[in-house]
Amino acid sequence: MSDDEHFASGAAPPDDELSLPKATVQKLISEILPKDVSCSKDTRDLLIECCVEFIHLLSSESNEVCENDSKKTIAPEHVLKALDDLGFPAFIEEAKSVLSEHKAAQKDRERKTSRMEQSGLSEEELQRQQELLFAASKARFEASN
Repeated sequence: MSDDEHFASGAAPPDDELSLPKATVQKLISEILPKDVSCSKDTRDLLIECCVEFIHLLSSESNEVCENDSKKTIAPEHVLKALDDLGFPAFIEEAKSVLSEHKAAQKDRERKTSRMEQSGLSEEELQRQQELLFAASKARFEASN
């Protein structure tokens, strides 16, 4: 089976292809560490490996909780239970907080989409109106200078 067939079948990529973006992890490390402390590339790579392993562990446990619940889709509750089962109860409140923020952002996005749909105008017409508003604003700004 070729790689294309392997991925098209829904199978996960081999473990050596799973990673996190190095630049993103480096940015997080830089934000967390004091300014006078640096982190070697080897340390960053080790952190990435640890994070990937944690994600594997958590997703496997979440899947198990999901299956024990006779469900086919892993829900946030399954992940929270998996965190507790794996001995990470201290992470649960933060995970709940992030989930709550995510749901609020989703609701806000849906509301914005709904407002656009309710306007009855096409996306092109809305864009044209926005450009006219920008042009009018620019003209007012330039006239005041």
